[in-house]
Amino acid sequence: MAITYEWRGDIENTALNRLHTDGFGSPAAQTDWRTQLEHHSLGWVCAWENGDLIGFINVAWDGGAHAFILDTVVARHLRSRGVGAALIAVAAEEARAAKCEWLHVDFEEHLRSFYFDACGFRETPAGLIAL
Repeated sequence: MAITYEWRGDIENTALNRLHTDGFGSPAAQTDWRTQLEHHSLGWVCAWENGDLIGFINVAWDGGAHAFILDTVVARHLRSRGVGAALIAVAAEEARAAKCEWLHVDFEEHLRSFYFDACGFRETPAGLIAL
């Protein structure tokens, strides 16, 4: 399995929408990812295998010290093979290079061991308001 990881990779909306459909099991969408990413993100990480987009993370930020992991997705057939952890590692490296001091992530309970054990996040107090 020759997987490459690319910061701010040249992605097509169709490929990312297809990956989201596969990874999240959601209905196919026509999201304009390129515009959204270019306007709101510090960057993003793409994972490629044989020219196919098989993993993705969006790294949003506040323009200063805080970066935020969003939309972590790996193709279903490649889960539990280290792709997601490698995406996080690249995101952390690039956020650090951009002088961010903190990398935040929110997740569902079933992903706790992935983020804490495989990726090295630590538990912190936080707050959330559902809107």
